[in-house]
Amino acid sequence: MLEGKEITIILISYALGCFNTGYYLVRFRKGEDIRTLGSGTAGAKNTGRILGATGFVIAFLGDLFKGILAVWLAFAFNLSAPGTVAALSAVVAGHIWPVQLRFRGGKGIAAALGGLVIFDITLTLVLFGLLGLAAALTRRFTASGLLIIFTAPLVAVAIGRPQSSVIGVTIVVFFILIAHRKNISNLVKKWHS
Repeated sequence: MLEGKEITIILISYALGCFNTGYYLVRFRKGEDIRTLGSGTAGAKNTGRILGATGFVIAFLGDLFKGILAVWLAFAFNLSAPGTVAALSAVVAGHIWPVQLRFRGGKGIAAALGGLVIFDITLTLVLFGLLGLAAALTRRFTASGLLIIFTAPLVAVAIGRPQSSVIGVTIVVFFILIAHRKNISNLVKKWHS
């Protein structure tokens, strides 16, 4: 059972996730809703399409930082392992399904990455190494990234990470795969054609 302090940190983590840097940056710079432009998402990649490389970097770092902050708060307030997993999950869920944007946000990669760096740096570094290897072999970054995301829970088990890491990564992967369902469908169609 989660304590009051844990529920508070989880709610703060969700609220942090809801602050979609790309959405507010495009709203401020262009006066438009980023979700009606480019790919229709409020993430860093689409912000880069609209505002260029600087927009991408600002949005990516903003979303990365909120993931870092959410998990750092969980550790700073000595949350239990389930509470910390919930905080990590909440910041990613907030980015993908922000309440104030009618549950239409980004795809969660930067927020998840920021959270995972603090949550389990060893696992994060292994996943980055595998991503680099897969991208070098296939020359397909998006497909490689989705493959590494999909296999992340298995990698966590294979390298002997604690149960909390396996559970946390599994939940985050589930959220990200839901957010990327169109990309996955398009990749499957390309492979079958």
